[in-house]
Amino acid sequence: MRERYIAGIDQGTASSRCLVFDHSGRIVSIAQKEHRHIYPRPGWVEHDPEEIWANVQQVISQALSDAGLEPSDLAALGIANQRETTIVWERESGRPVHQAINWQDTRTDALLRQLAEMPGAERTRELAGLPLASYFSGPKLRWLLDNVDGLRERAEAGELLFGTMDSWLIWRLTGRHLTDVTNASRTLLMNLHTLAWDDQLIELLGVPRVMLPEIRPSAEVYGEARGELAGVPVAAALGDQQAALFGQACFEIGDAKCTYGTGSFMLLNTGLRPVQSQHGLLTTVCPQVGGEAPTYALEGSIAVTGSLVQWLRDKLELIGSAPEIETLARSVEDSGGCYFVPAFSGLYAPHWRNDARGVITGLTGYITKGHLARAVLEATAWQSREVLDAMISDAGVELKTLRVDGGMTANNLLMQFLADVLDVQVVRPIVAENVSLGAAYAAGLAVGFWENRDELRSNWHIAAQWLPNMEQAHRERGYRKWRKAVDRAIGWLDEDDEQD
Repeated sequence: MRERYIAGIDQGTASSRCLVFDHSGRIVSIAQKEHRHIYPRPGWVEHDPEEIWANVQQVISQALSDAGLEPSDLAALGIANQRETTIVWERESGRPVHQAINWQDTRTDALLRQLAEMPGAERTRELAGLPLASYFSGPKLRWLLDNVDGLRERAEAGELLFGTMDSWLIWRLTGRHLTDVTNASRTLLMNLHTLAWDDQLIELLGVPRVMLPEIRPSAEVYGEARGELAGVPVAAALGDQQAALFGQACFEIGDAKCTYGTGSFMLLNTGLRPVQSQHGLLTTVCPQVGGEAPTYALEGSIAVTGSLVQWLRDKLELIGSAPEIETLARSVEDSGGCYFVPAFSGLYAPHWRNDARGVITGLTGYITKGHLARAVLEATAWQSREVLDAMISDAGVELKTLRVDGGMTANNLLMQFLADVLDVQVVRPIVAENVSLGAAYAAGLAVGFWENRDELRSNWHIAAQWLPNMEQAHRERGYRKWRKAVDRAIGWLDEDDEQD
């Protein structure tokens, strides 16, 4: 009998990828295509939904072709996606009515200040597990309804559909308007306890319920694909960070992972108990397989990590490619006392300050581009330290090992510095593409390609590990300086700075 495979789509912030996996979780082929970032104004970040859909189709075809496979060789397809990026499209034609508003976009700042004054605003953490912040998709939807002529009337008439990237791709593939619990949990519209759209949150944000997709489990056959993939079951949708948690086999309470990509996202499995954070973390939903009881995680979301390296490459042109930053950073022994707080979109966890903006502190005439490169890398580790400290305080656990994945884990200097400042073992698995792997695992479970989670655990193997090797006094001094730098970034924006 001919072997069958699972395809995992990773529709990310910078690119769309398709990876084909065999039963052992091994990568058979991979295809990737970047898409444009559109910056209409300072703080605004958009994508073209049609460009992304075209790229997704292209990478699926290329991944199959490179592996010598046909669509009939796929047992199922799973989707992981950038979670909060927001799209509105016409129910009849499928045409987007506006560019997708990216999760990093900050245009909703003024709206959020208004919402914070409304009755019931203080209950968003209790109901949704989230603060009122520009990060989430519900306020982005509200902004579109308020600012695009005729959109609210058309939405209330049932002519328009809302979704994040998972919904957009499922709709284009199957014609169904769905989302899963992990993506719905990032809208500020879903009740964390009932896993259903919440009337109070819908009223607070002022969006028509008729626009919202149906909420389904993360691993379930949503329908069969049409077109070139005709007959392939579309069997999973997961927000990218929950997909990485699943791909890293973090199935037990206390398991933690951090994905280092455009941004960085640390998740700690808390089991059946949704832990309400007292230290600026998010309470979010883990992937739900079929009708299983929901499980939860604490999450620390960092907006800018890998994108800071891209900024150094594309805007300052200090490096020609992302991997070159490690060589440049190794040209010096340390950052020379320089700290870079990359609050380009405000600060996310644990601060949640929309009024913060990026700063570089500790500059002297001694600083070279090598020191600046090192400070760029170290910013990722120091931000991770802030999140881990909050996680330990909230969950009452003492983390010994952090599983890592994503493109930045190829940087050995960064990974060692991360282990040093966190004072924990940092472990990277053989398959570092855990977002796509998690989507594939969920789809495979939905169609019986894999029997249970034990099979998935058996596929997980260590490729590299880094042990802490820094004196505590040096670590704490560096962290103290980092916190001073963060203090200087907070409160930078004034009310009259807002862009009209």
